[in-house]
Parts: sequence; C-alpha cells; structure tokens
Amino acid sequence: MLEVTIGQLLEEKAKTQPKHEAVVYHDRDLRWNYDEFNNICRKAAKGFMKLGINKGEHMAIWASNTPEWLVSQFSSGKMGAVLVTVNTNYQAAELEFLLKQSNSQTIILMEQYKGTSYIDTLFEICPELHECNPGELKSKKLPSLQNVIVLGEKKYPGTYSWNDVLELSEGVSDNELNNRLESLQPEDVINMQYTSGTTGFPKGVMLTHINIVNNAYNVAKCMRLTKEDRLCIPVPFFHCFGCVMGTLASVSVGATMIPIQEFSPEEVLQTVEAEKCTALHGVPTMFIAELNHPEFAKYDLTHLRTGIMAGSNCPIEVMKGVMEKMGADEVTIAYGQTESSPVITQTRTHDPIELKVETVGRALPNVEVKIVEPGSSIEVPTGRQGELCTRGYHVMKGYYQNESATEAAIDEEGWLHTGDLAVMDEHGYCRITGRLKDMIIRGGENIYPREIEEFLYSHPKVLDVQVIGIPDEVYGEEVMAWLILKEGQSCSLEEIKDYCKGKISHHKIPRYIEFTDSYPMTASGKIQKFKLKEQAQDLVLDKKIK
Repeated sequence: MLEVTIGQLLEEKAKTQPKHEAVVYHDRDLRWNYDEFNNICRKAAKGFMKLGINKGEHMAIWASNTPEWLVSQFSSGKMGAVLVTVNTNYQAAELEFLLKQSNSQTIILMEQYKGTSYIDTLFEICPELHECNPGELKSKKLPSLQNVIVLGEKKYPGTYSWNDVLELSEGVSDNELNNRLESLQPEDVINMQYTSGTTGFPKGVMLTHINIVNNAYNVAKCMRLTKEDRLCIPVPFFHCFGCVMGTLASVSVGATMIPIQEFSPEEVLQTVEAEKCTALHGVPTMFIAELNHPEFAKYDLTHLRTGIMAGSNCPIEVMKGVMEKMGADEVTIAYGQTESSPVITQTRTHDPIELKVETVGRALPNVEVKIVEPGSSIEVPTGRQGELCTRGYHVMKGYYQNESATEAAIDEEGWLHTGDLAVMDEHGYCRITGRLKDMIIRGGENIYPREIEEFLYSHPKVLDVQVIGIPDEVYGEEVMAWLILKEGQSCSLEEIKDYCKGKISHHKIPRYIEFTDSYPMTASGKIQKFKLKEQAQDLVLDKKIK
C-alpha cells in the first residue's frame, strides 16, 4: 500500500527521475520531463491558492484531454482542492445539476467542444458573469460558484484565463505550497466523479488519495508498466479510465504519458507509431475503429506491448486483432466501476486469450471479491451466478451528500455491492454475466443479455451486438438485438434467426432484430443501453420492426 498523496507521488518522481519524459502531446510537440511537469503543476497549485481556493473545496473541470486538465489533476493533488470531473457531453441542465450538487467554488472550462459552446452554456446558467469581476461571481442558481477559469486566449467577462492563474502563482511562496502539500492526508477526498445517471440523478463519488493512487499503482503492475513504457491515452480524463488507469498509473511507476486530446482512430495510430508507444488504452469500440481504419496496415505499431481494454466485453476477434495485428500481446482486460476507484479485477499480461475474452480477470492485490445471492450477503458456491461484491482500500468514501445511497451501496461490513452479475471460477477469475437491472424476464425465464451477445459475436458478418429487453404484452419482456455488420456485409433477419436455431434456447432467440451503423455512447465510450431501449420502443410502437 502506498501511503502517499497525489502531490507527494509526483514530487518523488521529479526527484528520482527529473529528466525522464513525463508528458508528450504529439499533435502540438509539447514535451515535459518529470522536473518540468512537476514545476508547472506547482505553479498552477500556487495560482489556485492565490485565488483563495482552500483545501477540501471543490474545483470542477469541464474539458477534453488538454494539457491544462492534466496539470489541474496533479496541481489540485498538491494544494488539496477536490477535482470534480465533468463529462464532456454534458449540456446546460446536467452542468447546472453537477455544479449545484457538488457545491463547486471554481470551474475550469474549455471554450467549446464538439459543437457545444461551453462558454455560452455557462453564461446561460450564470448571466451574472457579465456584470462581475473575476472571482466575485454571485450566481442565483449556483450560490457556491465564485471562480471561472477559461482555457483559451480570449478574455470573457467575469472570468480568469489560464495564464492569469499561472501569473497569480507569483503571489504564493514555495514554502506556503509545501506547507499546504504536507498538510494533506492520504485519506482525504481529492477526486469526485459523477456516475452516469442512467437511472435517477447522477451521484458524486468521493475518492481519496489512498483510493486512486493505490488503484493506479496496482493496475500499472498488472499490465507490467514501468518507467521505460510510453502509454498512449485516448480515453477521456474525466473518467477513471483516463485519470486513474491512464495518467495516475503512469506517474505511479514513472512512465511517459502520451494523451490524445480527442479520440480519432487515425490520430491514435499516428501517435503510437511516431512516439513508439509501448502501451495503449481503449474501450473495445476504440480498438475496433483502429483495427478497421482503411490506412491501418501502413502504420508501424511494433513497439506496442501492453495496455488495457475495458468498458464493455471484448469479442475474441477484436482481442486477436489487438494481440496479433497491433502487437499488444500483453494487453489486459480490467473491470470495475467509479465507486471502486475504478478497477476491481484485471487479467494479467500472460493470461491465455480465452481468459482475456471470457473473463474480466481476478482481484487486484489487496482487493477482496465475493459472489453473493442478489439482495443478500450469502456467498454462492464457485461456478454459481450471483452479484459481485468487493471490499478493500479501493472502495469509495461514499456519495457526496447522499447518505442513503451510500448505505444502499456499501453494507455494514464494508462490501460494495456492484449490481453486476458474475460467476467466479476456482482460480478467482470472474465472468460478468450481466447487470441485475439489465436482466430480461421473458415469461418467467431469466435471460442475461451478455450470453446472447457473446453468441451473436460468433456470426461471421457481425461486427458488434447489443441485446436489450423491451416490454411485451404476452411475455412481459421480449429479447431484441441491435447489430452492426462488418464493412461490406449484408444480412437478413432470417439469416440471423436461422443461425440461432438449434444453438441457443428458443426463448433466447431475439424476437426483434435491428441493424444499425452505430450505438448511442457516453463520452467515455460506454454504450447507453437505456437509449437503445427508448429507440426500440418507438420502433415497436410505429410497427417499424418485426
């Protein structure tokens, strides 16, 4: 166990390997060694302190994978503000809810992203910005919010620029920062992330230095990441995948971080080749896009060795492609959730391919996992399905200002109930079989979408598949499959149904099948099944699918 804060972790790396490359943004030729990165983080931390941001106060950040995001993560780790990460897909109502519920005193934001003007959105929520001095916002809707920091050259009313923050650092001494840094405790909350809120309002997950520093370090060890590695990070920083399994895991072992600001399969391939990346992170849809890029064959990916695939189950053909065509034969699969900092289980680098596609690995060091009867604490026998529960250093401190939800998630013995259905084998490897909430009950029969998805992945024309349940007057629920076909392929409903006959039980054969080009996704690359359900119900009502 590492009993250190994020700030101390970076200070230590800057001391032991000052000239080793820490951060590379290939697209803008930005390169910082560990000494330079530590110094820029110290400068920003002093600027935040000069703004009057205290230890334990909440500082939201709404931006893609910019250098300033990365600096904010480690500078807040030095001066003790809790970094509240904001989903880049958020619109006005979602942003307003997060800022109000989190009591954020400061927000750092980029000017715009993917057609959404972040500046206009904030001015819509806080029109008072037009009339106030920077740092003196008094918003009717957001009474806690005082400081607005904009990433960009343009000056906006009532706001600071990023350069203003760096200039303000002159007003705080190194001694003052060192005293603040030393006053932080590893048990302090330092990061807050909001769950996706597919049901009800999003909840703020409070994570401590202990939670995420140790999770990052153990994740790095499981993928055999060392200071010699160069990790390409195209997954978003606002999600644990980016800022714990990516940036923090790299710093925990002194590796080089090579972020991609906004995911593009070609930019990933170019960066991996140009920077000789040895490790690559991504959700399966990212790896699918890279492998299927028309120019894939021209890129030299021979330095790739390891990395992490997480977020959803990986079809065996995709895993084969990553290991054989991309050369990342030590790639690992990780599973968890924000509430567990995030990783609970991970495959190891030399596990056979079957374990990498059929399981999500075994528990990380110092992490306990058990499978229980849903709704209870009674363990089920090995090989029997139940709810996956976990206990250890990685379990969140709780949901911010939501005691009842915390008590519902973490029982009296400290076990986090994940809501995921799983089976554990005799070696501790877990297979996720579905979500308690995703289970389809058709005519009294329990059907787990994951099982049908795995089967349909084996169809030679199918690139990706998502299975959902939709309401039915006769059976209560019916099975529906949304399919994406491989490029250049065509397929009929009858062909898919014939493929299922005699291979899976009749009641598991999808009643409805719809072909699509893409799935609704979160900004972190997770497929939003609840949106597929909404689309499906509209199609059924309009009698557009059979």
